[in-house]
Amino acid sequence: MKSISPDDLVYFSEVPESSGLVIDLAYAREDNFLFGERIYRQDAVLTLHRFMADIVIRAGRIARERHGLSLIIHDGLRTVDAQARMLETRAVKANPHWVENEPRLLSPPGAGGHPRGMAVDVTLADLDGEVLDMGTVFDFLAEDPSPLTNPAHREYPQSVIAAINRGFLDSIMAEAAHQAGQPLFPLPQEWWDFRLPPEIYEGYAPLSDHDLPETLRLLADTQ
Repeated sequence: MKSISPDDLVYFSEVPESSGLVIDLAYAREDNFLFGERIYRQDAVLTLHRFMADIVIRAGRIARERHGLSLIIHDGLRTVDAQARMLETRAVKANPHWVENEPRLLSPPGAGGHPRGMAVDVTLADLDGEVLDMGTVFDFLAEDPSPLTNPAHREYPQSVIAAINRGFLDSIMAEAAHQAGQPLFPLPQEWWDFRLPPEIYEGYAPLSDHDLPETLRLLADTQ
């Protein structure tokens, strides 16, 4: 398994409005939908592996220039430490079946594209900042993640408007990945999650907070 070099990470500390990108790290806020408590430090910086960063930068440009929209990024790199912190939240302790039953609704620390910076959670908004209707809010968690019972699933029947908006998002991300020359895997059960395919990210070791520069670590207590 390969290690991810610090030189392969891109930090989005500031993005110009003209980029079409809006950084809104959900887990750096107390009012995030899923956990209802802050996971990251308040001044956390979005970090992505350069392969995914290239896709996202292109997607922001496509969203703005072709559709008059903004690409909102809610999460990228989620270190092993941050994944572990999520499992300690009040919400998870009140719903132990989220992690005890199969399929798990939350990944174990180290699993998936997020702890490698190779997954991104995104949605779209108009240029006034109004988030487009996608059928559910970001981070909607269904007790049963199967297609016919999970409104966040890509195969769940949607309203006409939500289906059109999801189509916009899918096409923007797909074209950006094509331009970047990278394969892209839309996670079936979460319309907002786009990642490199497992055969790519599973070849790399996950990152911890201590793999990042001290000022860019996600958790306040790993400084």
